[in-house]
Amino acid sequence: MSRTPSEEKNLQLVLDMFANVLEPLDSSAADQYISPDYIQHNQSVKPGREALKEFLDWARGENPNSTHDIKRAFVDGDHVVVHYHVRRWEGDNGWAVCDIFRVADGLIVEHWDVLQNIEPGGPNPNSPF
Repeated sequence: MSRTPSEEKNLQLVLDMFANVLEPLDSSAADQYISPDYIQHNQSVKPGREALKEFLDWARGENPNSTHDIKRAFVDGDHVVVHYHVRRWEGDNGWAVCDIFRVADGLIVEHWDVLQNIEPGGPNPNSPF
């Protein structure tokens, strides 16, 4: 499948944001990737870019060794979807996460996410990844 140059830029923006903001939980790098008018749809996080930075600082304090292992990423126009495995500490089964980002003017302007606890030993032998 071919991508437009705009889609390539949007995908790379989100992947760079993961590498420089989410993986290291570095709120100081957020302004490079996140719009000042950022719209947050996660019901557990206050709206806005500053609230996201506060959340990142809190998460880093709680789980400084967390990992975000990207399994796949998709782009469709101005939307980028990332499917990944979050582990908060060593030995944590973690979460399967899908994030949906909308990009405009070279910044992430909107975010939705869906989280699923990973429960070993369930009735379904298929991995969430």
